Amino acid sequence: MSAVTGRPVSEQRLKDLARLRRVRDRIDREYAQPLDVEALARGVHMSAGHLSRQFRAAYGESPYSYLMTRRIERAMALLRRGDLSVTEVCFAVGCSSLGTFSTRFTELVGVPPSVYRREAARATAGMPPCVAKQVTRPVRNREAGMAGPPLA
Repeated sequence: MSAVTGRPVSEQRLKDLARLRRVRDRIDREYAQPLDVEALARGVHMSAGHLSRQFRAAYGESPYSYLMTRRIERAMALLRRGDLSVTEVCFAVGCSSLGTFSTRFTELVGVPPSVYRREAARATAGMPPCVAKQVTRPVRNREAGMAGPPLA
């Protein structure tokens, strides 16, 4: 039994996981909107600190980090199209600071967005978009060391 709710711990854990999934789904759906941890937490009746701790425990990263990864993945797709400037892409994915966007993009992808835009069009030429998305998915620095041996 939980001392706070009086419910069995596993029942409370399932309710928390359902709320965390709702937060993750909202981020996936509304990544281009101005989202912050406080607003996300209010939406599922949790404190911002509790949401952050529980989200990290469940998904391995903070809600903000998850949001930025979604934004960068979408930015990569827009940059591959090649018809928008880096600044236009920055604002289209919900970032309000070009500097923060560029820094985070470079951290996740390994090259600045302008370089990615220039090189991605050549690298994915002729590839179906669904394959290009998988091939160009950002890899966090901590995940890079976990990759197995090359498949080919």
